[in-house]
Amino acid sequence: MKKRYVVRLSSEERARLDGLVNRGREAAYRRRHAQVLLLADEGEQGPGLIDRLVAERVGCSHRLVEMIRERCVQEGLQAALDRRPRSRERSRVLDGEGEARLVSLACSEPPAGHARWTLKLLSERLVALEIVPSISEETVRQVLKKTS
Repeated sequence: MKKRYVVRLSSEERARLDGLVNRGREAAYRRRHAQVLLLADEGEQGPGLIDRLVAERVGCSHRLVEMIRERCVQEGLQAALDRRPRSRERSRVLDGEGEARLVSLACSEPPAGHARWTLKLLSERLVALEIVPSISEETVRQVLKKTS
């Protein structure tokens, strides 16, 4: 099967990648990506190995080799060497007002039959008071643990 994304490196790019592979202080993933690109290079100086052989030599999966080649062709050499930035955005369950209500609740008297507030009791009370639709005990713990 013909490769969809063919890596062809210039001599300057190969020299840069060789230096990156042979440098002592470099992130392991960056060094691995550079090795993959050097072995997958189908330019004048590259061996142009198939993905399965590249994966065996580098010690990774053939799918990683495919992804690195694709990023190199589509986004450039630097993008292929670096990790992708995380794109997952998380919204806060409790805003400032919700945190204040949680702290005031934790400082109040515990419910009847209990000696103290537990994380489970606090999370259940926040839901019962309709401050939040749902909240985990871990989120309650992290809010209460803040020291600043």
